[in-house]
Amino acid sequence: MISHQPENDEPAGAPAGGALHGTRGGPTVPRIALGVQLRRLREASNVSAAEAAEAIRATHSKISRMERGRTAARPRDVADLLSLYGVTDETEREKLLALTRETSVPGWWRRYSDVLPRWLELYIGLEKAASIIRTYEVQFVHGLLQTEDYARAVILISHAHAAAWEVERRVSLRMERKRLLTQPGAPELWTVLDEAALRRPPGGAAVMRAQVRHLLELTELPNVTLQIIPFGAGPHAASGGPFTILRFPEPDVPDVVYLEQLNSAVYLDQRDDVAEYLAVMDQVCVQAATGAVSRDILRGLLRQA
Repeated sequence: MISHQPENDEPAGAPAGGALHGTRGGPTVPRIALGVQLRRLREASNVSAAEAAEAIRATHSKISRMERGRTAARPRDVADLLSLYGVTDETEREKLLALTRETSVPGWWRRYSDVLPRWLELYIGLEKAASIIRTYEVQFVHGLLQTEDYARAVILISHAHAAAWEVERRVSLRMERKRLLTQPGAPELWTVLDEAALRRPPGGAAVMRAQVRHLLELTELPNVTLQIIPFGAGPHAASGGPFTILRFPEPDVPDVVYLEQLNSAVYLDQRDDVAEYLAVMDQVCVQAATGAVSRDILRGLLRQA
């Protein structure tokens, strides 16, 4: 589990070298992929984290952060670790060193660092690099599906006293994220939306009508699936609240579950944790209305307005 708090996180982001060449993000996925491989090499060579730290004149916590993809690694440190782990093949070393260089490439979202919390940077990088994004939402429409006016209304709920320029910067960031769905190589987005999110309109009825129309338009995209859980379906498996599961095309990058909190986030990447959330998501998809029926629900809401 990776818990990101507001103050202490490293920025994040994705394209990778070697076998990971061609990913769509900034440094996030390369960092995770490099960390996975460094940990495997260290364990295979029976080197402790303390011994690895001593070899690069660092602390145990730095080795931990590197192996979990929490921080960029210096090429010199990686070269020293590869030597310690007995990696002498020049092709293998160069592949990992190329991947290391990718971990310092900033993502596009860094230009929003004035309003972007560090705990959210990692998610945007993962979102950008994912091939499949599955999400359950209970209170608001998912950020990738929001209209500009709806996004502004949602942002104002938690930033009611923010300056106008700050609110607009946050809206701009969210709109920039949305471009992901229509870019070449766009991920598959599969969203399950509780009916409650459609019955509590932020910004008023007009904003919600426009948002519903936008949802109908987005369901025409081949990579977007939207299912609604109507109130009539009764209790369902996702009683713990909203969550997102991200899957990546790279075999060395594990699935990640994202849990957003009030002013921080938790990222789960352990196999058992991810499997539990995947099971819940599958159950929720079975309980939710089909895509066709969900579109009928949206059209019905427009008729009621």
